[in-house]
Amino acid sequence: MSLNDQTPVLVGAGAVTQREKDPLKSREAVALMVEAARRAAADAGGEEILSRASSIRVTNGIWDYPNPAGILAERLGATGARTELVEVGILQTTLLADAAREIQNGSEEVSLIVGGEAKFRSLRAMITGQTPEQTEQPADEAPDRFREPSREILNPLELEYGLGMPVNQYALLESALRHGLGEGLEENRRILGELYAGMSQVAAENPDAWVREALSAEEISEPSQDNRMLAYPYTKRHNSQWNVDQAACLILCSLGVARELGLAEDRFLFPLAAAESNHMVSLVERGALDRCFGFHFSGAAALEAAGLTIDEVDRFELYSCFPVAVRSQMRELAVPADRAVTQCGGMAYGGGPLNNFAFQGLVRMAHLLREHPNEVGLVTAVSGMLTKQGVTLWSTKPPRGQFQFVDVSEAVAEQVPLYEVVERYDGPATIAAVTVQFSGDAPVNAIFVCDLPEARRTLATSNDPALIDQAMHEELCGRQAVLAQNQLVLA
Repeated sequence: MSLNDQTPVLVGAGAVTQREKDPLKSREAVALMVEAARRAAADAGGEEILSRASSIRVTNGIWDYPNPAGILAERLGATGARTELVEVGILQTTLLADAAREIQNGSEEVSLIVGGEAKFRSLRAMITGQTPEQTEQPADEAPDRFREPSREILNPLELEYGLGMPVNQYALLESALRHGLGEGLEENRRILGELYAGMSQVAAENPDAWVREALSAEEISEPSQDNRMLAYPYTKRHNSQWNVDQAACLILCSLGVARELGLAEDRFLFPLAAAESNHMVSLVERGALDRCFGFHFSGAAALEAAGLTIDEVDRFELYSCFPVAVRSQMRELAVPADRAVTQCGGMAYGGGPLNNFAFQGLVRMAHLLREHPNEVGLVTAVSGMLTKQGVTLWSTKPPRGQFQFVDVSEAVAEQVPLYEVVERYDGPATIAAVTVQFSGDAPVNAIFVCDLPEARRTLATSNDPALIDQAMHEELCGRQAVLAQNQLVLA
């Protein structure tokens, strides 16, 4: 062990879940973030640590505060903190790793990492026709630092074909994984239902979960009046639940500051290692759609840096926007099939506030690791359409060496095959992925990712009712087809 005063420790973890249906009585997103920060400080041992903040990092959300970290700094008495706003497309792992590294190198002492949403409040305001109060900031007020991804997550062709909603892209990836694993459609439906039933049971035991109802596999995978199909094979209950009022705050500081403040050392959580891939490739360009090399490399790198194997990990919080994300992580990280993949209930049931879930999950993970000293927890993050991948490892047991961060982006870039995207195509093709899009209860369109000769790719559609029905009852991935102006018919 190489503990010194600059060793990073997580000392406070706080979360808020607001279920108030009256938008005039409920709190806005930034107020929830302030409350989460105060709860994290109380969890650490006292609000004094808030005034010591060197930085406040906030993930951007479905709200329009230009500098929410500035509001937090003012309300929390952290007027000396550097403010940061992190755009969608930056991994939540990045914020955690940055804070740990900057504490370790002495450039920071205390970092608040915060995110939150009040989308349920907004939804209730729209339904009731009421206008709740909202904090206003000058439009030109800017954080000290603004971070955004290096390129767009979506390819223009994907937007043209109606793939802007994540559920459609993830359903395409699900079909590729299903085909790659050799699962039949009915077998796949059963596996997805059982996986998410287990997550709903975890959420039922979590007092902060948004949906606290244990559901059966059939209730999740079978379409019904309360569970409509969104994009085959995904129903509403497979979908990330982002109409939530939730916030979370994590407080990392140096071991020296923690001891100076007299914080209880048996509550410290150590970041052991982090690894991530920031290699950005849109779905239509991406080869090997049944694989997620970013998790393969980042998982292996984080475990190696911490001196651990996957069998030594006791608890998992796998990013769970859609089932294929969970299943891909289990495959690439070699997570045993009988292990719980969430500690909070996942994004469908625990709650999936945009750009913030990894923090919500880590709060729950921190509390459970304290109850079970010396266990190791693994928390993952995803950005985009399985575009970026991140892994962090945590324990009350100090690291065997210093905290380490590994960027595996170059290794992933070398591994992922790339396709040239063709906008318009006539001729033979091979179906690489398929889903059926729904409008209400009605299937209206089948969409296909198609492999073309000479390492090229395109998207294709069909509104033929017979082919749409076939796509939901037969495996079409791997089948030969013919495209005419990107309309598909089976060969």
